[in-house]
Amino acid sequence: QVQLVESGGGSVQPGGSLRLSCAASGRIFSVYTMGWYRQAPGKQRELVALIESGATTIYADSVKGRFTISRDRAKNMVYLQMNSLKAEDTAVYYCKRTQDGMNYWGKGTLVTVSS
Repeated sequence: QVQLVESGGGSVQPGGSLRLSCAASGRIFSVYTMGWYRQAPGKQRELVALIESGATTIYADSVKGRFTISRDRAKNMVYLQMNSLKAEDTAVYYCKRTQDGMNYWGKGTLVTVSS
């Protein structure tokens, strides 16, 4: 089993920044993919960004150039630096880890972008 705990959400004005963190614990494998997803009210959960164990990163078009995913392998942490936030970035952000054919999700952290 793998446990994921997100932190760093909150309220920010448009144009502001936030940094989300995701801590992984439990049965950690060295080959994995970790990503950030988000779900806005009334919408489906969507991919924001992911990073593979080989450091390849993928971003949704809507966040390219504004968000950056990174990791600290020694600490089993993944981060999402979010800059130039927009109202449409408001959502619950979830951390996901895929390893050994299994998907693990965190409980999510709320990001609200509003003036």
